[in-house]
Amino acid sequence: MSEKIVVALGGNALQSKESDGTAEAQLAVVKQTCSILADLSAAGYEMAVVHGNGPQVGRILLSSETAKDVVPPMPLEVCGSMSEGYIGYHVQQALKHELAKRGLAYPVCTIVTQTVVDADDPSFANPTKPIGPFYGKEEAEELERTRGYDMREDKARGGWRRVVASPKPEKIVEIEAVKLLWDDVVVVCAGGGGIPVVEKPDGTLEGVAAVIDKDFGAELLAENVGADVLLILTEVEKVAINFGTPEQVDLDRLSLAEAARLCDEGQFGSGSMLPKVQACMKFVRAYPNKRAIITSLSKAKEALAGQTGTLFAYHE
Repeated sequence: MSEKIVVALGGNALQSKESDGTAEAQLAVVKQTCSILADLSAAGYEMAVVHGNGPQVGRILLSSETAKDVVPPMPLEVCGSMSEGYIGYHVQQALKHELAKRGLAYPVCTIVTQTVVDADDPSFANPTKPIGPFYGKEEAEELERTRGYDMREDKARGGWRRVVASPKPEKIVEIEAVKLLWDDVVVVCAGGGGIPVVEKPDGTLEGVAAVIDKDFGAELLAENVGADVLLILTEVEKVAINFGTPEQVDLDRLSLAEAARLCDEGQFGSGSMLPKVQACMKFVRAYPNKRAIITSLSKAKEALAGQTGTLFAYHE
């Protein structure tokens, strides 16, 4: 029986650091990524794909700001939905081609996905996720006054940026559609963690200005579809402690207890490795006999075979 995997793609899977940010440059990187994903499919894995969208949303926001004298600025959740669509389009196009080269005729389909969050999530009271372009102090104050944005100074990079909440995902609205498609389709969904929405008392949904971490979105998807493996692909082959120092140690395996201790010690960056580790911990806690793995995109197949990557385990 084929293993079901949810693959979470980091930013390096969508664009290189040397990329100029154009759609053409993104598509070139996506083609390389989809070659690796197609190899996983050819090896017999059934998968759904979740991707990040931070830089893409940033560019959409910048375009919206640049054109603000011509068209009204777009709400953040609308920018998120646009990024899901155009990134999904690139993945669909490239992955379908790579699958065909391997003699696989699976359809690839993107679902623009909404994710329910709690309107009382603590992050709404203390927004910390930076988005969009940098501004000068006076312009930042004007945006706070006229649009109600929360603006924070980034002294290290010189400027002010808008910050928004990053609530935990609670429910994937389109999950039944994902389940219906699973057996016959490679589904691209929950891009950027999904479009954050809250449920109103009358049962309707309303988008909110927030950003869901894509690793937590992927973890929730993995739980919902009963995946055997949560595979988080990033720039490094293994999780490490003392990262970037002469004392760096790469980790082959992490128990829940050890991972929790290292998180408490501040070993993992809050904007980089920490959410990945926490998402893996959550999945293994929910399914002690299943696997959560963090590794690099290029080592995905080897990690699934147990040859590399960092494996999360319920016990030591």
